[in-house]
Amino acid sequence: MRRPRTLSQSPSQDAVLRSVPLGRSDARVGPIGLGTWQAGDDTWGPDVNDADCAAALAEGGRLGLNLIDTAENYGRGHAEEVVGSAVRQAGRRQLFVATKVSEHHLHPEDVVKACRGSLRRLGLRQIDLYQLHWTDPYDQVPLRRTMKALEMLQRDGLVGQIGVSNFAVRDLEEARSALSRTDIVSDQVQYNILHRDVEEEVLPYCRRERISVLAYSPLARGLLTGKYSVGHLPQDAVRVSAVLFRPRNLQRMAALLGEMRALGRLHARPMAHVALAWLRSRPGVIPIPGVKRPAQTAELAAAASLQLSPGEVRSLDHLSSNLALDTF
Repeated sequence: MRRPRTLSQSPSQDAVLRSVPLGRSDARVGPIGLGTWQAGDDTWGPDVNDADCAAALAEGGRLGLNLIDTAENYGRGHAEEVVGSAVRQAGRRQLFVATKVSEHHLHPEDVVKACRGSLRRLGLRQIDLYQLHWTDPYDQVPLRRTMKALEMLQRDGLVGQIGVSNFAVRDLEEARSALSRTDIVSDQVQYNILHRDVEEEVLPYCRRERISVLAYSPLARGLLTGKYSVGHLPQDAVRVSAVLFRPRNLQRMAALLGEMRALGRLHARPMAHVALAWLRSRPGVIPIPGVKRPAQTAELAAAASLQLSPGEVRSLDHLSSNLALDTF
């Protein structure tokens, strides 16, 4: 058995700064991105404030975690304003800013209006990655029309790259067929060791087509940090009603979480590093955990250097493949 690595044996900062490609584009981003849903309001708990969130995002630029993901839906645009503050602190070239147009703004004229609103709140002249948050829940606006509007924004220089979010393979194929001058570079989906549905179709398709997968909720809303248990349940508005935190689910995943803690001890790393390293073992996957404070950003930068062995990955795959968790 391998001896645990001490903190003094941790890899150097150089590994953290190694960037990865974003889809087929020439854009390169950090191996871990930073999410901002929690920056929209205080539903994630009383310890969330604009100044700390902005400082955490700006710190990402300094440490090589330059991909910042937000959306006009987060706090009705407030999260974008927080990102704008981070851009001013870090400098424009330090951050790669991604945001999303709401599923309520899918008519071409609304897409353009939404983009200009996001640019204003972000304080930018160009959005690096503009994503379609969801497909039309009412099937009123043909996806082709929305994608053509996104392509027009790119042609006019308001958008650098085009991405999507929560798209199944059939949606990806339809969206790509509408584009004539460019291609989709990313699909943002919920993906972590407890949510592996995307491995059936979406992940193989994106890998084959060289579309990056941006994995949101990579730490399962904090569950994969080891902070919560049957005896210590969350109290904030976002987590308190989440199915994953039900005692029966926590009991069913006990063996998996125990193995993740053991691997963390073996590598002298927090459990969250193991969860992120498992995701990063999948080619083309970029986790985008949320951050609230600069110290969390520094932790994520350290996490980017951890690589699990093939045997460790297989062990986690096996333990997570038959959990039979309640989902509603």
